[in-house]
Amino acid sequence: MRMHRMLSVAVVVLAVGTALAADLKSGPQPNQQVPGPFHPLNINGSNAGEKFCLYCANGTNPVAMVFARSNSPELTKLIKEIDAATAKNQSAKMGSFVVFLSKDTEGTEKELKELVKSQNIQKTILAIDNPAGPKDYNVSKNADITVVLYTDHTVKANYAFEKGKLTEKDITTILKDLPKILKN
Repeated sequence: MRMHRMLSVAVVVLAVGTALAADLKSGPQPNQQVPGPFHPLNINGSNAGEKFCLYCANGTNPVAMVFARSNSPELTKLIKEIDAATAKNQSAKMGSFVVFLSKDTEGTEKELKELVKSQNIQKTILAIDNPAGPKDYNVSKNADITVVLYTDHTVKANYAFEKGKLTEKDITTILKDLPKILKN
């Protein structure tokens, strides 16, 4: 009986923990306005090596904005897929950027320059900002990856993942939501 009770408690704790992970909120949420300008260090693109406002550069255009705390094969795949979608949707003036939240600017910069080169990233800007993320963006410290799809400065979709939780299925779901920001 005691073993059965302990097993039941363990199942409840696991279920609650899983539910909480699924409820991870990070960054501006759907139907909210994107908080506004911030100036991360751009690694590639026309403003490489400068602190430049990617929010400002994209204006009211459709944007895929990602905040990441660490790189992984899954994140690299997401970046490549978003880069391809950005190139494909140039006529819609789609923009995309990935901001790595790190205190190790020098090490992260070197890693991101190599990523741009090795993965042939053409349209997606990689950048670095402080570990907390931009002011008023509410990037959760528990989120390793936060994806925000927005247009006209209004969030249409948001995804947040703990470290190691982004899957191939999640990447497919994110890409399927791109029409929410692309004007027909």
